[in-house]
Amino acid sequence: MPFQAVNRPFAIKCNLNSSLFTIHYSLNCKYMITADQLKDIQDRADALYRYLDIEKKKVEFEEEDLRTQAPDFWDDPERAQEQMKLVKDIKKWLDGYEEVRTATDELALAMEFYRDEMVTEEEVDADYKRALTAIEALELRNMLRQKEDPMACVLKINAGAGGTEAQDWASMLWRMYMRWAETHGYKVTISDLEEADEAGIKSVTMEIEGGEYAYGYLKSESGVHRLVRVSPFNAQGKRMTSFASVFVSPLIDDTIEVYVDPARVSWDTFRSSGAGGQNVNKVETGVRIRYMYQDPDTGEEEEILIANTESRKQQQNRENAMRLLKSQLYDRAMKKRLEAQAKIEAGKKKIEWGSQIRSYVFDDRRVKDHRTNYQTTDVDGVMDGKIDGFIKAYLMEFPVVDE
Repeated sequence: MPFQAVNRPFAIKCNLNSSLFTIHYSLNCKYMITADQLKDIQDRADALYRYLDIEKKKVEFEEEDLRTQAPDFWDDPERAQEQMKLVKDIKKWLDGYEEVRTATDELALAMEFYRDEMVTEEEVDADYKRALTAIEALELRNMLRQKEDPMACVLKINAGAGGTEAQDWASMLWRMYMRWAETHGYKVTISDLEEADEAGIKSVTMEIEGGEYAYGYLKSESGVHRLVRVSPFNAQGKRMTSFASVFVSPLIDDTIEVYVDPARVSWDTFRSSGAGGQNVNKVETGVRIRYMYQDPDTGEEEEILIANTESRKQQQNRENAMRLLKSQLYDRAMKKRLEAQAKIEAGKKKIEWGSQIRSYVFDDRRVKDHRTNYQTTDVDGVMDGKIDGFIKAYLMEFPVVDE
């Protein structure tokens, strides 16, 4: 979030009910932050201590870490790796809370030192910002409690009806998510891309991995994204509305078992297009997997179609396509498991695939999420990947209950 000082430094106060941040300029108060703001920080740190059950986690960490010291621990490498991951996960919670507690205590101490003129307002500001950042990060992570949340993800964008304007809009969303991933240190791999004839793209599928909680953060992006602008592709300069859909599903790994019925699978091969070496357009390296999915509840059948041109080797593309198919099947099973939670969310606002979730109105300089009512006038920033405000608002508005 960009900050701008007016006459003097400012304080940030967090509204817990909406997770939105409002800037309060205080030109006449004695201190940079008030006693109430300090108490708010301390109360949130204490609440995290209770919510996360830090004392219990300390005991769990000691017990699980002790198991890694057994003489025969590495006799079963696969099991050992799972145990090491468990220990590492518990340690991250403890380290995160320790950072919150240290920052909170340092802020309280800085306030006392300021009264004695031992530190400056700027130093108090810095301590406040550091404590607030640590608390928000841990509060947000506490919202990502589903087992799928830490996974990598597959994000697919499809241009809606509307020809070149919609296809250009799909390419803009593609860039937006690429920039978001780049800013947060994720690796992005394009597994399939269908470019449009004139401008933009018809569809793109990308895998976002290499960091934690890619799916947990981006699951809020599934839905229809609406653009309103004066189209550069319209000769009369008319204001036009375009749509693009975004699908986000967890990208599973080899540790998760997903059954694929061989009798329902068929394969096609095709020649890849674009740059890529001498084999491109000469050898059928691209693959397309077709899977007849049957809904376990209704019995209805639907064809799942996945293309992959990620590699110049057909076998590798087949493996990648199968991995993406398994991710989709896992995603469907997960959504059925979470239907009860979806009903809770629907009680607040209707959220389902196919509904319009966000509007980007360029002329009015406004981007608004229709599920949370979070909005911003920083249209350029949003299109440059600054969507964390929308993600946080969604996770705070629709927390997932523990299983």
